[in-house]
Amino acid sequence: MSQADQEEYEALLQFLYIAPIGLAQIRADGTIVMVNPLCAQLLMPLSRDGDLANLFVAVEDVAPDLRHRTAAFTASSGTICDAMHLHVEAARSGRREVQVLSLSLLKLDAERFMAVLDDVTQAVRRERELRQSQAWIHTIVTGLTDYALVSLDEHGRCCDWNPGIERVTGFGQAAVLGADYALFYPPEALDSTRALDRLHEADHSGWSLDEGWRRRADGSRYWGSCLIAPVYEPGEHGADPHAAGPRGYSLILRDVSERREATDAMRRSLWSDHLTGLSNRRVLFEAMELELERWRRAPRPLSVVMIDADHFKLINDRFGHAAGDAVLRHLATAMVATFGAHDTIARLGGEEFVALLPGTGAAAAAAAAERLCRAVEAQPVRVGEHAIAYTVSAGVAAMEAAVAHVDGLLQRADAAMYAAKAGGRNRVACWEPGLREARRPDARAGRA
Repeated sequence: MSQADQEEYEALLQFLYIAPIGLAQIRADGTIVMVNPLCAQLLMPLSRDGDLANLFVAVEDVAPDLRHRTAAFTASSGTICDAMHLHVEAARSGRREVQVLSLSLLKLDAERFMAVLDDVTQAVRRERELRQSQAWIHTIVTGLTDYALVSLDEHGRCCDWNPGIERVTGFGQAAVLGADYALFYPPEALDSTRALDRLHEADHSGWSLDEGWRRRADGSRYWGSCLIAPVYEPGEHGADPHAAGPRGYSLILRDVSERREATDAMRRSLWSDHLTGLSNRRVLFEAMELELERWRRAPRPLSVVMIDADHFKLINDRFGHAAGDAVLRHLATAMVATFGAHDTIARLGGEEFVALLPGTGAAAAAAAAERLCRAVEAQPVRVGEHAIAYTVSAGVAAMEAAVAHVDGLLQRADAAMYAAKAGGRNRVACWEPGLREARRPDARAGRA
C-alpha cells in the first residue's frame, strides 16, 4: 500500500470512529468487516451472546427478514432497506422505554455492504406528535364540505345534530341525539370500553384521532377519520379529568374513502410483516404501550399470548426455507381466525408471534391459545407434494400492578411459553410466580 493510500485509509478509519451515527461494513453473508464504536454500542443489546461477528445474526430477533432481503436484492448496487425501524425491548436496551433504532443497508458491490444505524427513539416520538397535529389541522382546514361535527357529553353521547351529520353518515336527528358516538362505527370496530378510552386519551393529550371503517345509516361502510377533542378549558379539567363539573367533546367525522388505497399501501409498508401480513414489531410495541397506559388509568383485563412454532428449525432443514415460510403464513392465518377484531396480532421475529388481547383475562386468553393449538395440530400445511404437520406452544401472561412496563409483560409470557415447551410442547402455559427464576438465560436460543 502506497503512502497516499495508507493516509487515505487512516483518514477513513478516523472518520468512521468519530462519525455521529453507527457505521459498519459487512460482507454479503452478514460478516462484519469493520464497525465503529457507536454502531457496536447500538448493536450490543441486540446480540444474544455479545458476539458482533455477523450483522444478520445480531439483529435476527428484531429484523428476521434482513438476510432474506439482502439475498433477494439482485441489483449490482443500491439501497436494500432505508430507515427500517428496529424496536428493542426495554430490558435488552437498558432503558425504561422501548428503544427505536433506524437501520439502512446499502449494497456497494457484490461483496461490500454498508450498514447505517442510529437511535431515533425521540425522533419517532416527536414525529408521532407532529402527525397528530398535522392531521388535526388538515381535518379542520380542508374538505370543509365533507365533514360532520358532533358535540358529545362526558359519556360520549351525542348532544346535538346538524345537516352535516346526515350528509356524511345518513343518520337523522332522531337516531343521533342521545346515542353513543359508537353509532358511527361498525359493531365490531368499537366497544363501550374503547369508546371511553378515546375520551380519556383526548383528556390526556388534547385529542384522539383514528382512521378506519365507519358505518352509515343504511348499513354500508366507508373509510373515515374521526377526531375527538375536549371543548372545556384546560384549567377546568386538564390536570384532573375527574374534577367536578361537566366535560364535553367535539367529534369531527370525515369520509376519506379516496385516501384508503394510499393509506392501506402505507400501512402495509410501515406496519405489516412482509411475510405473514400480520402487524410488525413496531405496531405491537406501540399498541402495548397504549394499552398499558389505558390499564394504568382504568385497570381492566389485559393479556398477552406468546406463540412459537415447535421444532421449526427441523422443518426448515427437512423441507427448505420456502416450506418454512409457508408454515409461518399458515400459522398467521390460524391466529387471525382465532383471536378477535380488537386484538393486535404480530410477528415478533422468526417463528415467534404475539397476540395482545385487551379486555381479556388470563383464563379466556389461555382458552383462545388452546383453540389455536388444536386448530394448528389438526390442519397440516400442504407444500407441493408434502403435507407438513406441526404444532405450536403458547405462554399467557395477564397485566397486573407488579408489571412496570411492556418488556416485563412480554418476559412473563415468554417464560410461560418456555414452560409449555419444557412440558412437552403443543400446549399452553400461564405465567405464575417462580417461572421467571426457572427460565434459563439461553431459553430463547435453546427453543426448537
